[in-house]
Amino acid sequence: MQTSQARQAVAASPARRADAFRRRARDERSRLREALADPEAVQSAVLAAALGANRDSAFGRAHGFAKLRSVDDFRAAVPIRAHEEFAPWLDRVINGETGVLSTEDPIVYFSSSGTTGVEKRIPVTVSYLKQSFLPFYLGGLATAIEHHPGLTAADDSVLNLWQDPHSRMGRTEGGQPHIGASQVDYERIGEETAAGLGNRAPWSRLPDRFADGDPWERAYLRLRLAAEHDVRAVIAVNPAIAAALPYQLGLWWQRLAREIHDGTLGDVAFGEPAPARARLIEQAAHRFGTVRPCDLWPRLEVVIAWTGYVARLYLPWVAQEYGPGVRVLPAPLGSCEGPLAAPVDRHRTAAPLMTPSCFYEFVPAGEDIRGDAATVLAHELEDGRDYHVVLSHIGGLYRCATRDIVRVAGLAGRTPRVEYAGRDGALSAAEERLREHEALRALSGAAAGTGLEVRNVIWRLDPANGRVPAHQAAVAFHGEVTGTEIQAFTRELDARLAEESAGYRRAREKGRLAAPGVVPVRNEDFLQDWRRRVEGGERPPRVKDRVFQPGSPLWASLSGRGTR
Repeated sequence: MQTSQARQAVAASPARRADAFRRRARDERSRLREALADPEAVQSAVLAAALGANRDSAFGRAHGFAKLRSVDDFRAAVPIRAHEEFAPWLDRVINGETGVLSTEDPIVYFSSSGTTGVEKRIPVTVSYLKQSFLPFYLGGLATAIEHHPGLTAADDSVLNLWQDPHSRMGRTEGGQPHIGASQVDYERIGEETAAGLGNRAPWSRLPDRFADGDPWERAYLRLRLAAEHDVRAVIAVNPAIAAALPYQLGLWWQRLAREIHDGTLGDVAFGEPAPARARLIEQAAHRFGTVRPCDLWPRLEVVIAWTGYVARLYLPWVAQEYGPGVRVLPAPLGSCEGPLAAPVDRHRTAAPLMTPSCFYEFVPAGEDIRGDAATVLAHELEDGRDYHVVLSHIGGLYRCATRDIVRVAGLAGRTPRVEYAGRDGALSAAEERLREHEALRALSGAAAGTGLEVRNVIWRLDPANGRVPAHQAAVAFHGEVTGTEIQAFTRELDARLAEESAGYRRAREKGRLAAPGVVPVRNEDFLQDWRRRVEGGERPPRVKDRVFQPGSPLWASLSGRGTR
């Protein structure tokens, strides 16, 4: 906790706040870099701290934390559980019982719509935020700040599209705050230096009359205010938000120009009219047919977002849509359950495990997650292999299966670098059990093998293939593609799927599975679906890419667009 004098110093001026943020981020990254040399020792200390702090919780007593002396003891005493299997303990906490999962009661619950669609309730304590989450978040931004000092140039230097601490807050059944990690206001726990970049900008807190606006209108209003400032960086974290911004400007530039010209916000008088600024926007639209982020903000230089999964395919094109010279840097990688990896350099897709924040275990991705599944530890991971993530931390989660799949991509020191590969789950029509990360890697390989470039994709089992089932991918290609090219891409995809998945290969060889279908679609279709979901009330940070979407409404809008 900071002293009163320190808080006053931080609050005194934007320059002092920026300097404090830079120092804090740099210090957290230094600690992580020191930890890279000995992941085994660091992980042992993290586990011991979590067990020691919570040995007297109800969960700790039930699982004998006081008697556990080793990782093997921990594995034997505590089964692996998915989030929903923590429900009996979570229900007790939410109903007001103290000391259940941890000896420190939660102050909020992180929410996320999981792979199963079940709303998660992840307990968040002050100790977890201070010891686990904030070091991950701040340390993971240090490299971006180091190479792009414009991030901390002023309070209005960053358009933070991920964090929105002033948006409408959900509640658990017991009335406790039930929010996304992007809604946390760290100043309320005495962490003034941790206030998110851009969260003191004029658009961070909209006027009260817009407080109950829907997420789509709030996104416009924040962009309207930011359009008159010198934005140097965009923090998206969720790459779907980064991809949507150029699309939103294409929809909104005329309204933006009109309101800037008139000095209005949401068609209500707000500030001084700025007709010269409005003319610049209109002139850019006439030159390029739209308004790009760089046309609003000529000194824009960086976008921060997750760079793995589907985004690995489309972010290079998104960067071009932001403007010349704009680059994408990876954001810290984590989930509502806990931190996972924090960038310590400018590697484009992978970052070292955040070993000081959580205790990690891994199950090979080809195996199912069971309560008694054998696990490997961070220092035992093998390069180039895929794993399920299981984590434990001081905030009250123990051996929680996140249902995320990561791929190991080398080492930083002696600590594995990982990149996000996909979600757990499989599609199967002929006992092939094709997994999402296998399908996505096959798709990426097919793109490389044919020279075609992919902007986005969703995947399902083909409902109209006749008696022999098949998989079907709706693929947004970059630029025009011919029928011959689609046929070549389909053949290449089929071959790559057989390489990635032994089950798929066997099913194809036995004739129980037909060749996949590829439906070429527009990238605009994915952006319109993103808009539909936000207009329907979802906060943008929660509207994420998903490859396996057999029940998506997007399929209905795509039907009949292409051929197999």
